[in-house]
Amino acid sequence: EIGMGLTGFGVFFLFFGMILFFDKALLAIGNVLFVAGLSFVIGLERTFRFFFQKHKMKATGFFLGGVLIVLIGWPLIGMILEIYGFFLLFRGFFPVVVGFIRRVPVLGYILNLPGISSLVDKVGESNNMV
Repeated sequence: EIGMGLTGFGVFFLFFGMILFFDKALLAIGNVLFVAGLSFVIGLERTFRFFFQKHKMKATGFFLGGVLIVLIGWPLIGMILEIYGFFLLFRGFFPVVVGFIRRVPVLGYILNLPGISSLVDKVGESNNMV
C-alpha cells in the first residue's frame, strides 16, 4: 500500500512537472518517488533483478541515466532519455495493458475507434515478454 502510494505520487509529480514546462524540482521528486514506490511494490531484490537483466541493460542505462540527468538539472534531455528507457523496459507489458484497457467500458470503446485502433494494435502486438 505504501509502495502504490509512492508510485502514484511519483507519477503525479512527473506529470505535473512536465505540464509546468519541465520543472526540475517536481521531476526530481517524481523520479525518486516512482523508483522508491516501484521498489516497495515488488521488493528490492526483484526490482534489482528486473532492471539489471542482461538483455535490459541498454534500457536500464537510458532510464536510470535519464533520472540522473534530471537530478543534475537538465530536465528536458533527462526526460527524453527516461521515456525512451521506460518504453524499452516495459514493452513486454504493453500487450497486457492494452488487453486490459480494451475490456474497460468507456476506454475500450475509445481504443476501438478507427484511427486509434490501428495505433493501439501496433503498440499491443509486441511479442517480447518480460
